[in-house]
Order: sequence, then structure tokens, then C-alpha cells
Amino acid sequence: MPAVRIVTQEDVSLEPATTVKTSATSVWTYLGVTLILLAVIGTWLVWFSAFVQKSLQEDDIRAACRRAMPDTAERCFDTVVIQRGGVRR
Repeated sequence: MPAVRIVTQEDVSLEPATTVKTSATSVWTYLGVTLILLAVIGTWLVWFSAFVQKSLQEDDIRAACRRAMPDTAERCFDTVVIQRGGVRR
């Protein structure tokens, strides 16, 4: 089958092309669903970045406490977290 086909006058139909009317309800539904989906994805990204940041900070605090006071590292960690405004475990 050739990549290009020659169209003759006989192949062309004289019927007008029809267009489908889009209802306002379907447009608003599409926009609403899209906005909700974007809000859910954005909220999840913010939550995930906060979670990662918190876990990295906790790891840094634990490492510093192990270096400074190896025998009471957990107590040191709890104290630092409370002083920074965190909640005790």
C-alpha cells in the first residue's frame, strides 16, 4: 500500500462535515475533575516533601546525639525534639 494516495473528484463526498456540540455541563465537569485531581496531587506532594524533610532532620539529630552523647543518645534526641517544638514519642 503506498504511503500517499491520490484523491480523485469521485472520492470526495459533498456532504458537509458535522460538528458535535459540547455541552457546558461536560466542560464544567471536566474542569472540576481536573482541578480536584490537581489539588490531590499537589497536596500529596506537599505532604511527601514535609515527611522526607522531617525524617532527614530526625536522622541528623540522632547522628549528632550519638556523636555527642553515645550512652544517652535517645534521651538527647527526645530533648532536642522537644526543644525544637516537636512532640515527644
